Amino acid sequence: MVTTSIEKGVDWVRVRGDFPILGAVDAQGRRLAFLDSAASSQKPARVIEAVERYYRETNANIHRGVYDLSERATAQYEAARHMAADFVNARSAREIVFVRNTTEGINLVAQTWGRRNVGAGDLIVVTTMDHHSNLVPWQMLAEEKGARLAAVRVTDDGKLDLDHLKELLAQGPRLVVFPHVSNSLGTINPAKEIVRLAHEAGAVTVVDGAQSVPHMPVDVQALDADFVAFSGHKMLGPMGSGVLYGKLELLEGMPPFMGGGGMIRKVSIEGSTWADVPARFEAGTPAVGDAIGLGAAVEYLQGIGMTNVREHERALTGYALERLREVPELTVYGPEDAEERAGVISFTLGDIHAHDVAAILNEENVAVRAGHHCCQPLMERLGVVATTRASLYVYNDEEDVDRLVVGLRRAQAIFAA
Repeated sequence: MVTTSIEKGVDWVRVRGDFPILGAVDAQGRRLAFLDSAASSQKPARVIEAVERYYRETNANIHRGVYDLSERATAQYEAARHMAADFVNARSAREIVFVRNTTEGINLVAQTWGRRNVGAGDLIVVTTMDHHSNLVPWQMLAEEKGARLAAVRVTDDGKLDLDHLKELLAQGPRLVVFPHVSNSLGTINPAKEIVRLAHEAGAVTVVDGAQSVPHMPVDVQALDADFVAFSGHKMLGPMGSGVLYGKLELLEGMPPFMGGGGMIRKVSIEGSTWADVPARFEAGTPAVGDAIGLGAAVEYLQGIGMTNVREHERALTGYALERLREVPELTVYGPEDAEERAGVISFTLGDIHAHDVAAILNEENVAVRAGHHCCQPLMERLGVVATTRASLYVYNDEEDVDRLVVGLRRAQAIFAA
C-alpha cells in the first residue's frame, strides 16, 4: 500500500542521525542545515550500504545470465520494481518503468505516446508553474507535430487558476500535464480533481510527481492519472534512479523509447519485434545498483510512514512561515497556509540578489537554492528574476529554520552597511 506506518511519535532526531553527511560540523562547530532537498535529497546509511553491498557482493548484468550472481542481481532489481509499485499503489509492477529521473520519464512519454497520438492542431495544456522538464518536451513535440500549447494561469496566491483550466479543457485538449507540487512555490495542486476534469474532456494526463511522491502519500490508482514520473534522488535514493508509472493499457500501446539490447523479442536483419512492458522501455544495461538503492529508499520511507513524513513537513513548514514573517523586507511566494503547500518556500529579501543571499547563507553552513529553479515562465509571472528557495525533508527540524533566519538577518546587516 501507499504507506506501511501511520504511527505517531517518530523519533526525528534518530532519523536525522541516519544520514552520515549531516553528522559533520564546520570550522565554527555548526552542523549543516541542508535546505535544498527539492533539488536532491541526502541519503541515509541504509541506502548507501545497499548500493555498496550490491557492488561488493552481487555486481553482474541482469536478465540474461544463468549464473548465481546474475540471478541474484536480477532478483534484487525486479524486487526494487515491486517495491516502487507498492509505494505508489500501482496495480502491477509492469506499470513501473525504471528511468534515470523525472525528466527522462516525461521525455519517454513525449517521444512514444506523444509522437504516436498527438497530431497537427491538437492542444497540449501545460501550466505556468511547470518545471522546464514538464514544459520543454511538450514544446518540442508541439513544434514537430504542429500542435498547439496553452498554459494554465497562476493566481496571485500561487495556485493554478482552475477556471482558466476549465476554459482550456472546453477546447478538447489531447493532453494535460501539470506538477502535483510546484518545485518553486510548494503549492499542492488538486491533482485528483485536475485529472478528473481532464478525463471528462477526453484528455490524457501526465503528472510531474518529483516533489509529491517523496513527501506525501501518493496513490496512483486513487489519483487515476495516466502517467506519473518521479525521481529517486529526491526521495533519499541514488542519483540516476527514477520511475515512470503508466497505466498498463497505455504502456502496451506505446512504441519503444530507445532501441538496443533487452527491449526486443526477436531481431532479424529485416526487422524486430518488441519485448513486453516494461522491458520494452529499458534498452541496454540498466543502472542496477541505483535501482536497488531506490528500493532501499522506499523501504526506509515506508518505515517512517508517508503520512508521518507529510505531517512532519507540514508542521515544520508552518513554523518556517511564521519565523520568516519576522524578517523585514522578506517576501514569500505561494500559498500562505501550510496545509496548501509542501515543504518548499521561495522568497526574495528586499533588493538583495538571490545568489548573494544564498552565498551568505552558505557562510553560515546553511544550504539553499537560488535562481529560477527551472521555472522561468513562473518567475516572469511573479515579476522576479530569481528567488532563494529553502526546502525541507525528514531530516530537518526547527533548528535548521532558526539558522536560516539568523543567516537572512546577517545578509540584511551586510547589505545595510
